[in-house]
Amino acid sequence: MNRPLLITDCDEVLLHMVRHFGDWLGEAHAIDFALGPNHNFATALTHQATGEGVAAERIWPLLDGFFATEMARQTLIPHAREALAEIAEVADIVVLTNLRDQCHAGRVAQLEVLDIRHRVVCNQGGKGTPVGRLIAEYQPSVAVFVDDLAVHHASVAEHQPQVWRLHMIGEPRLAEHSPKAPEAHARIDDWAIAKEWVLDRLRAGEPAE
Repeated sequence: MNRPLLITDCDEVLLHMVRHFGDWLGEAHAIDFALGPNHNFATALTHQATGEGVAAERIWPLLDGFFATEMARQTLIPHAREALAEIAEVADIVVLTNLRDQCHAGRVAQLEVLDIRHRVVCNQGGKGTPVGRLIAEYQPSVAVFVDDLAVHHASVAEHQPQVWRLHMIGEPRLAEHSPKAPEAHARIDDWAIAKEWVLDRLRAGEPAE
């Protein structure tokens, strides 16, 4: 029988992102960043000089710019590295991250510097389809998916309902405003606790219900 499989997101699950993105926007672009309860980037960015919102067409280029040059700013979510090391003793691990393909090498290098050395897969859009491809490739005895965004839990629930789904938001400023994703089986924002939930399901070897 093949090993179990953990498929985990990166930003706000393994690494802090929005806090560092906000710092960089202020320093390099004189833009304030205040992500509200709905996590809507379209309304979160305002020019410091005028208070006016940043045009929507500028937001993706700014995100691309951050990931192209500023990944070294990103810091570990507490306990993430230690949890992955323990989980890796019993399961394969894939980091499924929604970044453009040109960021792949940077993400791999960034994680390696932090002693996280697992396969990285870049994706754009919903994660149900790429999770399906990974399940077909690894043929795991059981799989667990971890992500901070409810939309990805819905996508995985639709395409791969047998995969266990853990909703985790490692950034407290986002977590406090975010309810549990409806399609997730559990919500745990602390890796010290979440690793036990993940390990219990990986060791049991039973598909999600």
